[in-house]
This record gives sequence, C-alpha cells and structure tokens, in this order.
Amino acid sequence: MTAKNSWPPSAEDLSAAFEPSRDFMVGLEDEVMLVAPERFELVERAPEVLSRLKGDGRFKLELPASQLEIITEPVARAADAAEALLVARRALSERAGELVRFAGAGVHPSSPGVGELNHSPRYERVINQYGEIARRQLVCALQVHVSVAGAERSLAVYNAARSYLPLLAALAANAPFYEGRDTGLASVRPKLGELLPRQGIPPSLESWEDYAEMFRWGAASGAFPDASTWWWELRLHPAFGTLEFRVPDAQSTAADAGAIATVAQALVAWLAGRHDEGEQLSADPTWRIEENRWSACRDGVEGRMTELGSGAARPTRAWLSELIATLEPFAERFRSQAELQRARELVDCNGAMAQRQVAAEGGPRAVARWLAERFLAEPAG
Repeated sequence: MTAKNSWPPSAEDLSAAFEPSRDFMVGLEDEVMLVAPERFELVERAPEVLSRLKGDGRFKLELPASQLEIITEPVARAADAAEALLVARRALSERAGELVRFAGAGVHPSSPGVGELNHSPRYERVINQYGEIARRQLVCALQVHVSVAGAERSLAVYNAARSYLPLLAALAANAPFYEGRDTGLASVRPKLGELLPRQGIPPSLESWEDYAEMFRWGAASGAFPDASTWWWELRLHPAFGTLEFRVPDAQSTAADAGAIATVAQALVAWLAGRHDEGEQLSADPTWRIEENRWSACRDGVEGRMTELGSGAARPTRAWLSELIATLEPFAERFRSQAELQRARELVDCNGAMAQRQVAAEGGPRAVARWLAERFLAEPAG
C-alpha cells in the first residue's frame, strides 16, 4: 500500500488502502501478560519467550518486556478469529515450556505498575519521548480489525462507530485492580493510557484530506512521525485498510475475545448497510461521547449512559441489550451466533465483575492465578 511507503501520506494514499478491501474481514491483536509460573506476578521475559517461537509470525514483542502480542490472520467470521486465537494461545503456552505462564486482562491485578521495556528502534523513540511514563504502560488491549470495502464508506462508518466505543468498552471492561488495590473502576487501563497523548475518542474526519493533514502536522511537528503512535480507541489503519477498534481490554479467554470481536464485526456491517441504503450516518460530538466513555471506564456494564442526541440516560445494560438485539441478524450472517450469545452473558457479568467475584474470596493475588488458569479455557458448550 502506498501510504506505507511514503510519509506523510497524501489523501489519495490513505483512501487507496480502503478501496480494494474485502468487506468485514476480521483480524485480532491480543496483548497478553507473561506471569511467573508459581507467583503469577509479571515477569520481563518476552524476548526469551519469543526466541522459542522460531520466527512464528503470529507472535511479536510489544513495548513492555512482560508482554507479547498474538496476531490472527484476517478471516470472514469472528468465530474463526476466536478459534485461531485459542490455537495460538495453546501454541504459545506449549512452546514457553517452564519459563512463564500467560494471562489476559487490561492490566495485571497485583504487580507493580512500572516495568522494564523492550528496546527496539520503534520503542526507543517512545521511551526517549515519554520517559518514565512509558514504563507505566503495562496495559493490554484486544485490538479488533474489521475491513470495509470502499474509502468513502469506510470513512462514514468510522465516524459513526465512534459513538459506540463506550458501549464496547463497557462490555469488554476487564481491569478493576491495579497494584493490588481495587481502583473503583471497571477498567483502569484507559486512565493509564491517558498519560500519553492521542488517547480516547478519536476526532471525526470530514474527508481523507483531513486525515492526511493530521499526519502532515504530526510529521512536521515531530509529535507523531508515523501512524504507529496514532493511539486513539478507533483508527482507520493506513497500512491494513481496516477499522481498528482499540478500545477493548484484553480478555481472559479466547471465547470472550470472540464475543467482543463479533459485536465489532456486526456493528461495522450494520453501519455499512445503513450507509448503503442512503442514510447519512451521524458523527456525534467527541465531548458527548467522552461522557459515556467515562461511564464505561468507571462502571462498565453496571452504569448508565446518555443518548447522544436527546441527553436521556438509562442503564448501560439496556443500551447493550438493545444493540446486541439489533446486531443479531449480522451475527447470523457471519455464523457467529454462539459468540453473540457470549456477548449477552458479558452484559450480565463481564470480566471486571468476574475478577471482583474472585477477589472477594482471595484478594487481587488470587485474581492473577485465576486469570492464568483461564488463559486456555475452552468455549462453554
């Protein structure tokens, strides 16, 4: 793709990446924690583990030395992406031998919040620019890529999807504990992310020229010399030609990741279908969406969210249940009904709530063990 080879990219470079896309393909990036086999605290052994993987392209280093990323190839069904993720998790665990175990959550529930980082050319720039703040980025996300055919269609879906990010965040909230304490939040990960710039709800974009102008400004100022630090919770990925949902916390099981991915895939298909029927999709003001983002961060599925037009508020669970019902025909189209049913179950009890249930018996350290034990859990049924 052209935007990969020249920087900053032009509007034509950026839009060209989205023209040949096949509709609604799904790929996952799963950031997982490395934990000690006995103590279940974070261990900074990612380069050692990666060396055992013999160049397997499904696995790569991330900024923290206590983290690896699993990448799945694009597939037509979120259910298949979840299965590929479980297969990759198994391979990772088998090849790590006695070195480490793995766990999935937005942050580790009891380890110190400052850690060692990997020193590659890409990460050296982040380390040099952000210093000690970079060492606090021991956070793990589930990133869901969904393709949309057509540049203008992709732009319209991106602008509209911004409004649904808080609902996806609430469903996926999975980080209530930090450094051994209950934060009072469903997910502390967004607040840690905000130590860095370009976080939260992304700006709306009126045109591809708007997007290109942002990159021109970033390159000229040195603030973000490439797209890898365009860290918003949703972005039009200029290398892959996808909508990349970066808002979900990492999930404890592949089945939960599949549920989140199914909601994201069906949401994109629903919005694209409305665009195809001639509807002018709304691009709601960022500040209004941010109000719901705070509710998702604080209360997860147990809070209230506000209708962005009228200002009427009602329980987040009601909004999520209504959205999932709307998306059901699309999940059926992608043969991911079981994954959508798991999403319904997360509305009742998401990762943050499940962690607190475990902690009620044994505290945050028991949560760390529980997360490691769930890493390879099979889908129910």
